[in-house]
Amino acid sequence: MAAKDFSAQAGSPGRAQRGAGGEITVFLARKIITMDPGWPIASAVAVRDGRIVSVGSLDELKPWLSGARYRIDDRFADSVLMPGFIDPHQHLILAAMTARLPNVAYYDTPRPDGPPLRGVKTREEVIARLREYAARGELTGGILLAWGYDATAVGGHLGRTDLDQVSQTIPVLVWDASVHHAYANSAFLTNRGIDAASSGQFLGTNAAYRVLLPAMAPMLEGDGAIDLLRCGIGIYRIGGITMVAELAFGATGIALEEVVVPAVYNDPAAPMRAVAVAMASVYGDEKHERAIEHVLALRARSTDKLAYNGVKFFSDDAFLAFTMRVGAPGYVDGHEGIWLTEPAELYDRMLPWWRAGFHIHVHSNGEESQDVVLAALARMLETYPRFDHRFTFEHYGLSRPAQARRLKALGAAASVNPSYVHRRAELSEAGLGVDRARLSARLGTLVREGVPTALHTDTPVAPALPLTSVWTAVNRFGQSGGVLGPEERVTVEQALRMITIDAAYVLGVDHLAGSIEPGKFADFTVLEHSPLDVAPSEIKDIPIHATVVAGNVFPLTKHSE
Repeated sequence: MAAKDFSAQAGSPGRAQRGAGGEITVFLARKIITMDPGWPIASAVAVRDGRIVSVGSLDELKPWLSGARYRIDDRFADSVLMPGFIDPHQHLILAAMTARLPNVAYYDTPRPDGPPLRGVKTREEVIARLREYAARGELTGGILLAWGYDATAVGGHLGRTDLDQVSQTIPVLVWDASVHHAYANSAFLTNRGIDAASSGQFLGTNAAYRVLLPAMAPMLEGDGAIDLLRCGIGIYRIGGITMVAELAFGATGIALEEVVVPAVYNDPAAPMRAVAVAMASVYGDEKHERAIEHVLALRARSTDKLAYNGVKFFSDDAFLAFTMRVGAPGYVDGHEGIWLTEPAELYDRMLPWWRAGFHIHVHSNGEESQDVVLAALARMLETYPRFDHRFTFEHYGLSRPAQARRLKALGAAASVNPSYVHRRAELSEAGLGVDRARLSARLGTLVREGVPTALHTDTPVAPALPLTSVWTAVNRFGQSGGVLGPEERVTVEQALRMITIDAAYVLGVDHLAGSIEPGKFADFTVLEHSPLDVAPSEIKDIPIHATVVAGNVFPLTKHSE
């Protein structure tokens, strides 16, 4: 339905001058879920100059509309509006890069420009698909660079001899599903001057990115990085997302990202906002003062479309390939996992940033890692007390109830990947035991303890589909359809908070986004049905019709399966 224009009627000069700024647009909807507990449901929202003016019924908006220039937009009159969905843990260039590369993922991979790409389920299928890519010459800078190998799902890490079956002459480098590991064949090792006796395994980001970053470089040349960022926006929009956070800003190069990310996200036409969280190991140096000054200078460049806020550290490694540090009783096979930052070093690395007032995020997956990060946080609070610090545990894959209580006591928050339940728990049982695997992502415990909690997908670890995250949090269905750890389920309203207002909280932008309130950004996700009104098992299948950013409408186009 077309928007309708209404001009202020003739009246007293005093009334005609009310409401500084531009024209008001009033969006009508069958239901508006505001995520403001004091004013939870509405049917109309008034927007001016990209911000929300008022929300309620059309009649309740009259104080703002009387004597003002406004128009009614009723295109969503049969739809449901929610605050724009927020994914608080993404990697803007890397997510798009993995979508463009040859693919050997176990699960089907959604793409913004076509139907999902079918997953491969066995090691033999992985090798066969890689051979097909090699035969077609789908190379990046002369290398067959592929993404998606899932060591847990298809039988352990790849090695040099496995990938030599793909080609003896073409360099092959495979990036794993967690984006933390890489595997190479003999031709790649020879090409890069690496000892041919090497296993071809580069496990953990510290090792993997030494070979991955040079291999990625051709994709970033010229306008390549900008093209990837725009592709990423397409990936996020599939799920109705209006704001994402880059949780390792600078990872593909400070000089590159400080130019291309603002060029794309500060474009007024971009249907997305972003929060950039600096990767400490990239920006840091022996004199922390220089790095801190640099990142503080970035913060001063923040706009409504791109905010620079926070700094990111790593504790242990990845959940997907069982390289996180789980502690007692360990893994079933007895291996230990990998520290990305040695426990004895974490406090010293974080403290200068903490004292400078930064919001700190720490990648932490296993129970042993949660203990290490909690100890470092407690020590920083003793050294330099702070209030409202919003220190955030990222992923929080395996945990114990006592750790959730301590998160609450220390004022921390958690940003959790629920795909560790739906996609990973049953795959993880053989390595972790049934109980620990099914109790991955303990959302119920966090909510009961009062810990501010957000949901994220960390694409490509999981598709950027917030409604699927909500569906998982509410139902905890595994791949078998069974309910895994039912006491860790949360309510629909609690889960919706985790992709809206609580996601904004962990990013430090809840004064601007995450709920439909006067003064906040006019960012909405337009749904066919309310997640509060459908059966919990149907939440992930609710059609998404459009997103709205700063009052501008961006319809979604669906691709056939």
